[in-house]
Order: sequence, then structure tokens, then C-alpha cells
Amino acid sequence: MNAELPDGAGYFGGFGGRFVPETLMPALHQLEHAYEEARQDESFQKELDYYLREYAGRPSPLYLAERFSERLGGGKVYVKREDLNHTGAHKINNTLGQTLLALRMGKKRVIAETGAGQHGLATATAAAMFGLSCDVYMGDEDIRRQKPNVLKMRLLGTRIMPVHTGAKTLKDATNEALRDWMASFEDTYYVLGSVVGPHPYPMMVRDFQSIIGREARRQILEKENRLPDYLVACVGGGSNSIGLFHPFLGDESVRMLAVEAGGRGSGLGEHAASLCWGAPGVLHGSKSYILQDEDGQTSPVHSLAPGLDYPGVGPELSFLKSTGRLQCDAVTDQEALDAFRFFAEIEGIIPALECAHAIAYLMREENRTAEDEISIICMSGRGDKDLFEVGEILGLDSSEPQEDEG
Repeated sequence: MNAELPDGAGYFGGFGGRFVPETLMPALHQLEHAYEEARQDESFQKELDYYLREYAGRPSPLYLAERFSERLGGGKVYVKREDLNHTGAHKINNTLGQTLLALRMGKKRVIAETGAGQHGLATATAAAMFGLSCDVYMGDEDIRRQKPNVLKMRLLGTRIMPVHTGAKTLKDATNEALRDWMASFEDTYYVLGSVVGPHPYPMMVRDFQSIIGREARRQILEKENRLPDYLVACVGGGSNSIGLFHPFLGDESVRMLAVEAGGRGSGLGEHAASLCWGAPGVLHGSKSYILQDEDGQTSPVHSLAPGLDYPGVGPELSFLKSTGRLQCDAVTDQEALDAFRFFAEIEGIIPALECAHAIAYLMREENRTAEDEISIICMSGRGDKDLFEVGEILGLDSSEPQEDEG
């Protein structure tokens, strides 16, 4: 498996590239040139390492979830604790890298899109620390269900730019952020939050997030003296998953499992499982697996997890699926809710709804592993942001005593 992709034109096999208006090409060429210089600059890498360690709190632990493993009755399940990073998710890995790049390019303002709010919060955090102006585009529906992160972003001095069009979720926020950047790239840097979009973003975000897999690889060898049998991660756009997977691409014995949002069912508009049920197409500037209707129009999507509520996926993950290197499955809203509550009760860790999908996958009877097998789940974020939504659904915000369900 070639881990050095994309090629010079930004393609991972038949996926990727740049499908954008000519007016955006100068911004992309400028960004590509700046990143190629920065990734080879030892001083840039040392500065990024410093902030990842001293500010974000890396390395994140690789934790053996013993009670969870025992209850499943199979092999060992380790959890890569990206939820322990500053701001509560893996997103800070990427925003620190891109914000340092923005400073290197002399930009005074950064913008971002966000769904679950974690990328927006991480961008707002980095912008505050480095003294940059920051605007974050967010759909009205996500503003409603992600109130804690909205309040945090505003406290950090970021302007929330509400998006009222479409489904008012992540896809629509991305559309507006791209429009802004097209008109303002002379002084504005677009901190794209996932491994989607036109080249060089899928490569660049992957590189910044690959610290997850590099650490996990080193840590599991120290703990078990061997590589894991399975890597399991939720997939929306795909940044946490490719961050975990990429350093293991050359290890053919390690199976990689991408878990998407099965939502309410397999019908179009009821889920957000692009790898499982999508087809190749173009979305937000690159070719990948996307969800489309019979006329080729991007389909509406649904997921209880706002970070998975996206009708496409990164081109590198699309390539890995097309070659058979990546296995894909989908988990329903209800399964994710059950896993969210179960993992909190059994391990004392409240997962984000997004990574609850990965937990739910391993909880299925047919996916239980053998006693001598090892799995690593990417715990991409903590569930603080989801408490109001989940609390209302499960009735946990009631003042009445809860019945013992055990």
C-alpha cells in the first residue's frame, strides 16, 4: 500500500484533485507552496511539536478499557484518548498546525466551518492564543444542538456566522466558508477541519492528524510488544480516522474499520454513510464517495452526531475503500446512543456521539473479537458537547430519580 499519496495533482488513485472555480486556484497554489515549504522546515515542525506538547497536552494516553473488554467477552480494547486534548477532541492537532501556517503566510484573519463545534472551538482557541481574528460558519441546526461549544467560541472572541440555507448543518457551513475564502484569501486563511476539499487540504489535514496513529503505534508496541489486530474509528469527513490509520497503512496484518452514521436507516436522506452506500462524485472541490440522488444532486443526510452529518468523505479514505484496504460499516442513531450510555457507565468516560459509533460497532455480537486479539478505538472527542441533546432524548435532565436499569 502506497502511503505517500497524493500525487502531484492531489489524487489518491482516482480520488481527490481540485474541482474549484478559477478564482480560487491562486489561493490553493499559494497554500500548497507555503505548506510544502513548512513541512520541510525543521523550525516549523519543532514549533508545532512544542505547542502540541505544551499547549494541547500531547501525547494522549492509550488506555486499556478493561471493564469494557471484559463485558464484551473478547480481546483487549484500547482507547486512544484524543478526548483528553485541550478543547476536548482531536481537532486541535490540525488547527494548531494550520494556524501556525497562517501566521507563516502573514494572514491576519482565519475562518472555519464546524458541525459538532469541536473544530470551530479548536480554531477559535488557536486564533485567540496567536492573536488572530476568527469567524466560524455554523448551520442553525448545529448552533441549536451544540450550545456549549457555541458559548465557548464566543467567549474566546470568535464571531459565529449562522448559516440559514439547506439543512443548516455541516455541508452548508462549508459552502459559506468557501465563498468567504474565495473573496478574501489575500488576508484570510481558511482552516478546513477535515480531510476533504481541494488539494492540498486532504493531504495537509492528514499530515497534522497522523500524530494520532504515530503515537498509538509506539504506545501499543510498548504495552503489548506487537501491533493491534484492528483499528476502529468513526468517519464523517474522516480526519480522526485517517489520522489513526495512516501510520499503519503498510502493516497488512492490521485491519482498518471505518464506522459511519447509519442514522435512522438505509434510505436516502436517513443516514450519512458515504463509504457504505455512496458513489464517486464531486463535493467541495474534490472527487470522493458522496451521497447523491438519481439526478446526481447531493443528497440530504441525517445523523444524531453532528460531526458525522456530512454527505461525503475524504478522497484518501475513498481510495482505501476502493482498493479493499479499508472495511466500512454503519451504526444507527439508537446503537450510538446505547453505546454512549453504556461506555459512560462501564468506563467512567463520556464519549462524543461521533466516537460512540465506533464503540457501538464493537458491541455488536458479530463483531466481538477473539480473546487473543487487540483493538484500538479512536476516542476522537468527549461527550460534553452532546449532553443537552442526549439528556433530553434519554430523559436524564429530569428532576425525578432515575430508575435502576441494571
